[in-house]
Amino acid sequence: MKVEVGCSWKGEMAFETVMDGHKIVIDATPEVGGKDLGPRPKPFMLLSLGGCTGMDVISILNKMGQKVSWFNVRVEAEQTEEHPKHYSSFHIIYEFKNSDDLNRKKVEKAIMLSQDRYCGVSEVLKKAADITYQVDYL
Repeated sequence: MKVEVGCSWKGEMAFETVMDGHKIVIDATPEVGGKDLGPRPKPFMLLSLGGCTGMDVISILNKMGQKVSWFNVRVEAEQTEEHPKHYSSFHIIYEFKNSDDLNRKKVEKAIMLSQDRYCGVSEVLKKAADITYQVDYL
């Protein structure tokens, strides 16, 4: 199945797209010729990774009958200093509200299923960089 996204140039360094009916603008900082009309492109990789695995984990935990009262996913990345600057590693932090209703073994299983089987973004990125993760109960 072919998937395509179009990027319409809006002048200077800004580009716009419509994805799934939502308008998204990316731009650069003024220091490099942009007008800061939107976020930079590379951090979208972090958002895609966090969103993909986060959706997987919630879906799997729901199917396991787990009640999640609060959940957050953060993604950290190390970026190279040399051009082309790219992410050399990713670290995912899964944060859950500590609760007696949440089985930690099921949480770990849901995360492993996301990382090893379901998250297509993880699958692509781990071919280029290391991906690690941790689970925090707050």
